[in-house]
Amino acid sequence: MRQPQSSVLPDSPPVPSAPRRAPVVERMAGWSARHRKLAVVSWLVMVAAAIAVGQLLGSPSLPQYDPGQSGQAEHTLQRLGVTTPPAESVLIQGRGWRTDPAMRQAAAQVVTALRALPRSAAGVRSPLSDRALVSADGRSALVTFTVPGPVADQDSRVAPALRAVAAVAARHRGLRIAEAGDASTDRAANAQLSQDFRKAELTSVPVTLLLLLLAFGALIAAGIPLLLAASAVISAISLLAIPGHWLPVGSSTSEVVLLIGMAVGVDYSLFYLRREREERAAGASTGRALAIAAGTSGRAIVVSGLTVMIALAGLFLTGYAVFTGVAIGTILVVGVAVAGSVTALPALLSLLGSWADRGRIPVLGRRRTAARPSRMWAALVSRVVRRPAAWGAVALAAMVALAIPAAGLRLGNPPDGGFPASLPVIRTLDQIQRAFPGHPAPAQVVVTARTPAGLTGPAMRDALTRLRATAAAGGPVHGPVTVDPVAGGRALIVSVPLAGDGTSDTSMHALAQLRGTILPRTLGQVPGVSVAVAGNTAATHDDIAALDSRTPLVFAVVAVLALVLLLVAFRSLPIALLSVGLNLLSAGAAFGLITLIFQQGRLAGVLNFASYGAIVPWVPLFMFVFLFGLSMDYHVFLLSRISELRSRGASTAQAVTGGVASSAGVVTSAALIMVAVFSIFATLSLIQLKMLGVGLAAAVLIDATVVRGILLPAALAMLGERAWYLPRPGRRRAASPPPAAAQLIAGRRPS
Repeated sequence: MRQPQSSVLPDSPPVPSAPRRAPVVERMAGWSARHRKLAVVSWLVMVAAAIAVGQLLGSPSLPQYDPGQSGQAEHTLQRLGVTTPPAESVLIQGRGWRTDPAMRQAAAQVVTALRALPRSAAGVRSPLSDRALVSADGRSALVTFTVPGPVADQDSRVAPALRAVAAVAARHRGLRIAEAGDASTDRAANAQLSQDFRKAELTSVPVTLLLLLLAFGALIAAGIPLLLAASAVISAISLLAIPGHWLPVGSSTSEVVLLIGMAVGVDYSLFYLRREREERAAGASTGRALAIAAGTSGRAIVVSGLTVMIALAGLFLTGYAVFTGVAIGTILVVGVAVAGSVTALPALLSLLGSWADRGRIPVLGRRRTAARPSRMWAALVSRVVRRPAAWGAVALAAMVALAIPAAGLRLGNPPDGGFPASLPVIRTLDQIQRAFPGHPAPAQVVVTARTPAGLTGPAMRDALTRLRATAAAGGPVHGPVTVDPVAGGRALIVSVPLAGDGTSDTSMHALAQLRGTILPRTLGQVPGVSVAVAGNTAATHDDIAALDSRTPLVFAVVAVLALVLLLVAFRSLPIALLSVGLNLLSAGAAFGLITLIFQQGRLAGVLNFASYGAIVPWVPLFMFVFLFGLSMDYHVFLLSRISELRSRGASTAQAVTGGVASSAGVVTSAALIMVAVFSIFATLSLIQLKMLGVGLAAAVLIDATVVRGILLPAALAMLGERAWYLPRPGRRRAASPPPAAAQLIAGRRPS
């Protein structure tokens, strides 16, 4: 080979080159491998400390406010110390109020039992003295009361009342006697969520372990990813107690942390362990195999983890209080999983050595330990690379077809909070609504003034008179308008009935008229007065409006930040742009699928849900952020293998074929584990979790097969050497692959 001419004079002494400094990920892994016992013990101490901190600080529950005017009203009432006690109703149904003495007897017993529980029931109203509490057909009656004390304690305070009502029901088998209301529904909902959470925990672990056994064929190797993921989830959930003292962290955050933590924790360990086993199978020592795994898979894990955290941080931009806790928890669990993957995992593998392959499953264990390239994926990708335009066009058409239904996606909250109608308290609420049909909950207008006198002066009285006249005339607002002074006269709560059923377009139009026209012409004319409209309709409207206005910003910020990170990681503008574009395509397909399944009601019988013609407002944005981050796991891993082969001299076509063939096994295993974990959530009770589980599972499956197996190789093959373009001064053209490249692509080390 022709040697390049030296620019150094012949008599000049050779200049020694500076030793190459290993990347930080490789140095961290090397330190952990050398001090393996200390690293493993330190990790266990960290997990124990996190659990101790969580137990010590407890689980604070800061108030979560809706966005927009409804949130302003809620915050104002909270600041003034105004709380609305939870309302409860006891439904008594029989043959007839006049003809069935058992109904009147049961009502009297319920009233007596509740009045004997002043800490659980206050303001008890009886149908024996209030005819309005007897239905028009006389077959239903209500006993109503409120739950006194702090709202945060309503779940425990309502329990004695529930037991007392159940005792009366047990004495009257011929009647239907059941309680439902704000506190009892919240109690049942929390119990159902806890049950679902336990189900997800108990199901996800054995399913994940089974898939890991199929992936590795050895019990110890399969247990390592599960151990890291479980420790990351436990640590993150425990550490949530720290930010929970300053920021709102909802009770459902733990479920999402479990979902994301198990997925990424297992995937990161899977990538690292697979590469380490592959190098050992090729003849490398344990130390050398760990060093190679750290420099390749370890680096991919860090890049992937940063991308996931950047995507999840986009939730902060929504201004949606519920997303605050979710963003903190998921970023925390991903960060812990990344830290464990580059510190504790190398130490554990160094400690175990060849013991990681112990506990092999007969037949399967021997084949999995070899970590050979996938013949099936190699054959498929070879065909895609030979005819990239044809394969890419077919795959792209299929993805676009899946995404088309998303154009008709409609946002809306589910009835009954999304809980199944089979829940006893939900059935009771529906029966009360049928027996005592009424209008939806009215809009709650919270009125404050610079001075209390501003709420009682002539101007305020005239404004309220005009408001009542407007409501009496009918139209978007109609019915009686009530005014309740609260907080010692420092605020007013004006209840204004709205047209429609509370969630329909008619109700939303009525709310817009109330806020935009009616209130400015009435209460808005009073000097020094501020108004904010709250209530169920207002909260739903403000949630959807906030998400609609912030979603483009979140999409743009997440995409741009991910683009920059990928550009730095792979030093290729086309690859960074292609990665972001494919992720957006995957998200579009996922939106189309949940529109078909949940909004249009496809597979309702299979998935055991009732379609209400809309999608929960926060689910699409939630899915986009998670999918954009999670799909980067195997995307970055796959691109890292392709880039690695390309840097060693392979052509783009050779690198794509070899990279996919050598990575397909671990990518498929990682995707299957994600799909399995997400699918568990499709079996839970809440329709919100079903949407999230089905959407994420289907999107990951499509992303790991169609997108990464066909679209990505086809796009890279069509780009050719232009795929590695980076606009910079003095960039060099890609060199032709040396003879050793063929051996690298085949999965062998050059001799």
